[in-house]
Amino acid sequence: MKIHEYQGKQLLSQFGVTVPRGEVVDTVEQARSVAERLGLPVVVKSQIHAGGRGKGGGVKLARTLDEVESEARRMLGMKLVTHQTGPEGREVRRLLIEEGLKIKREFYLGIVLDRAISRLVFMASAAGGMEIEEVAATDPDKILKEPIDPATGLLPFQARKLAFGIGLPGETVNKAVTFMMALYRAYVELDASLAEINPFLLTEDGLLYALDAKINFDDNALFRHKNYAELRDLNEEEPLEIEASKFDLNYIKLDGNIGCMVNGAGLAMATMDIIKLAGGEPANFLDVGGGASQARVENAFRILLSDSKVRAVLINIFGGIVRTDMVASGVVEAARKLGIKVPVVVRLEGTNVELGREVIENSGLGFTTASGMKDAAEKVVALAAG
Repeated sequence: MKIHEYQGKQLLSQFGVTVPRGEVVDTVEQARSVAERLGLPVVVKSQIHAGGRGKGGGVKLARTLDEVESEARRMLGMKLVTHQTGPEGREVRRLLIEEGLKIKREFYLGIVLDRAISRLVFMASAAGGMEIEEVAATDPDKILKEPIDPATGLLPFQARKLAFGIGLPGETVNKAVTFMMALYRAYVELDASLAEINPFLLTEDGLLYALDAKINFDDNALFRHKNYAELRDLNEEEPLEIEASKFDLNYIKLDGNIGCMVNGAGLAMATMDIIKLAGGEPANFLDVGGGASQARVENAFRILLSDSKVRAVLINIFGGIVRTDMVASGVVEAARKLGIKVPVVVRLEGTNVELGREVIENSGLGFTTASGMKDAAEKVVALAAG
């Protein structure tokens, strides 16, 4: 689950992470009023769930109240396009009006789970203000990493090592250690999956701030944080993904034209890979789960077909606990009810697979059956192209 920058800063400040003074607004009049209270200059920052806002014109310094009004009027309602939004962009509905600070240097801080070593890793870099992916690709040595032992948490000596490593002045190192320890506590207690401060700012008077904040929550831990529901901004989420969440379906919209319905996340990933190997592009990730009932199949069909880009569908089911003949019956009934107009390829394996294939072949709906994943991928790619 993603949240806005201003929400992330509000949460981080509760753990002692220093952030600039600022307020969120949704009108031009509010923007001017906040700027008057904070004092000029201020930074007008669009609030969307995407990076690269500055490059897209969504972050501007305003030195006068007239500039505040002008920038707020320009940004509110605009379609902000960044490398993360795609060409369609995201509508800006809120702005963060924040005090302007005298910048001396910009750094980067981040915490993420490294699955290769099964530990959290605290990252720091002197290349602040840049996209960390770009830094990793062009100059990976600039990213310092400290693996964190879950038994001890981040230790002060590790924070000092990172602070000296990125070139912070000696007189600011203790402040940086306090900052990093606070960020680590926030990450753990918030059940975050990502915490990123970019830039981590050193001002001319020697103070340290989180000039930007990106916090993502671990969806698997949301049950422990009922208050997170009020932080969710549905305007920033893909409508089909919101609809899928109502039925407990794991759906992620992609850019291709081949709809995928699979049971099991691992099989779903493998299905997308083999579609690409066959020369096609998956339109979605969709895991209907182990209990692929008719109702779940029907809702899954309806959601993936709501994507106008879908030209063909691949149903890839492995019956371990679930019986494939039951899934096949659900597929047939759902297809009849929805009146599916695009070609559908079905690959079934597992429990009662012969019965399941009979149900599909005797349905009279013109499904294309496949004998394996390679066969299924090649057939659905050809049908999508045709």
